[in-house]
Amino acid sequence: MRVGLIGFGAIGQRLARGLLAHPQRVTLSGVLVQDLSEAQAAAQDDLAQLRPLLSDSRDAWLEAAPDLVVECAGHTAVDAHAVAVLGAGCDLLLVSVGALTDDARYERLRALAEAHGRQVRLVAGAVGGIDWLTAARDAGLREVVYRGRKPPQAWRGSPAEPGRDLDALVAPTRLFEGSARQAARDFPRNANVAATVALATLGLDQTRVELWADPGVSDNQHEIEAWGEAGHLLLRLDNRPDPLNPRTSLVTAHSALRAVLNWRAPLVL
Repeated sequence: MRVGLIGFGAIGQRLARGLLAHPQRVTLSGVLVQDLSEAQAAAQDDLAQLRPLLSDSRDAWLEAAPDLVVECAGHTAVDAHAVAVLGAGCDLLLVSVGALTDDARYERLRALAEAHGRQVRLVAGAVGGIDWLTAARDAGLREVVYRGRKPPQAWRGSPAEPGRDLDALVAPTRLFEGSARQAARDFPRNANVAATVALATLGLDQTRVELWADPGVSDNQHEIEAWGEAGHLLLRLDNRPDPLNPRTSLVTAHSALRAVLNWRAPLVL
């Protein structure tokens, strides 16, 4: 299977390494980037072989005829390239699940995939238990809460920083409480996990979200609590941040890799 990537940041680089490790299963057809010189500089050591595959031209990148495209470059990349990708006959795997918190974007991608006979799949990413949650949704869910905790420094550059000295926090501080839709609007860089949980369960308006800055944690902590006819779920994940981007959990790229390898695998769990 030929796989194209959109994005070459922390997730894209780690995913590229994973794909290169499975040459008998997948071929990396190309990597579409916004800044070619920056991407070429990042392609060091074991990634140096990718330099000829880096491109800032979507047309040239699509000429390599990927079967599947993995987006790992954010909401703007979804808007910029999803239509062309699906129109070219490629399936699409989204890492930026938070992009689907916009109803118009969600419906546009769904309609395009249907019109072109393609499939858009979402990466579970940093969160677990999605299989139970989707099954419990069909059985009857009543309430779902997602709580995200990160070290204070991981919230730098977010709407939580203005007017607040993150370095001075000595106790857990709640930065946000509201719906998944509100969380995605106010904290777009932290929207993916909340959006994934919401889309798997009660939807963006009925799924509750709490975001915390906690000086007592060193990892990105995700907690999901759900109640329904199928039972009660309480799940906590302590995810190591990716060294290249502390806002991203290390496991996210590996979740995308697993989704790619499962796409045409003969046996899938």
